[in-house]
Amino acid sequence: MPKNEAWVLAVVTLCAAGCGGPQSRLTRQRMVQNTIDQRPDRARYIESIGIGASDPALKTETQRKALARDAAIVKAQYEMLAMVKGVQLEGGVTVDRAMEKDSNLEARVRETIKGAEILKSEFTADNGCVVTLRLPKKRLESMMGVRFR
Repeated sequence: MPKNEAWVLAVVTLCAAGCGGPQSRLTRQRMVQNTIDQRPDRARYIESIGIGASDPALKTETQRKALARDAAIVKAQYEMLAMVKGVQLEGGVTVDRAMEKDSNLEARVRETIKGAEILKSEFTADNGCVVTLRLPKKRLESMMGVRFR
């Protein structure tokens, strides 16, 4: 194996082993954990999770998983919006109050949340899905033209 390939393989292996990716929300049996330890406000990011399910009567597993994932994404976006609305801006006002005064701001916040990074999609044994979303605070501040506390 050439040196470059060995180096790339070593870096990929190290990252896969422990680069701090999102934690699993499922047990070994692929069931949603009874207790979900969630710290949504990280230093540089806001993270949210959503849990979705689909109609078990759908014909294929692919359909059930696709719809469960879509439902989980929408739920995670809803949770993220609730978190963002509670964030305090410099000056003491919350994002929610600022959005009440500026309808363009509300549209920009919703658009930014829809563009949040999907970190992980985990499927449960019964074809449900748990999705973890992440949004950089800097991106949100820049889009809103504000500074968070």
